[in-house]
Amino acid sequence: MSNPAPLRIDFVSDVACPWCAVGLASLRQALSKLDGSVAAEIHLQPFELSPDMPFEGEDAVDHIMHKYGISEAQSEANRKVLRERAAAVGFTYNMQRGSRVWNTFDAHRLLHWAGLQGPGKAVALKQGLFRAYFTDNQNVADRDVLARIAGDAGLDANEARRVLESDQYADEVHAQERRWQQAGIHSVPAAIVNGQYLISGGQPPEVFESALREIAAKTAGS
Repeated sequence: MSNPAPLRIDFVSDVACPWCAVGLASLRQALSKLDGSVAAEIHLQPFELSPDMPFEGEDAVDHIMHKYGISEAQSEANRKVLRERAAAVGFTYNMQRGSRVWNTFDAHRLLHWAGLQGPGKAVALKQGLFRAYFTDNQNVADRDVLARIAGDAGLDANEARRVLESDQYADEVHAQERRWQQAGIHSVPAAIVNGQYLISGGQPPEVFESALREIAAKTAGS
């Protein structure tokens, strides 16, 4: 029996990106189907869709309509597609009029810290942040909320709060954001496999599975 193909997956995404939530859930489903044939590690990488978003946030519907120049009817049609795609991968997308868009920089600092705590810790935190943002409409710019989500994800909530109340990892997050932008990543989600293969967008699980099988075959044959 051949050894599992090693796959490093850099998943570039923002907490405020619904297609990133769909994409991460799809990627994890695909990897579950590839269990035994690949040895994959997901490394979360930061990207801010709205780095200048104020602490108080903005109405989500108004923000999207203004940003993309679409009508409220188009916005609702897009949300309907997102609800369906999210439900297909077991995620509840619950954004609507009255939901808000939040600044995510502190969340990215916390994710960087979580990634240093052990395998899978950052992914567990990211999933918790996506649920808080898109399912429960919680303010993920609020440091109390962030510390609680970290605790719920199995991390040390007190240490999370200490990180949040400092400026720790700010430079590292900014450096990683610049790195991926300079590499040509200007929309998310983006999954970069083994530093050379790009899978763009919140693809369905079967698309991720097919692409990863092909990459794993190339890796095994190299």
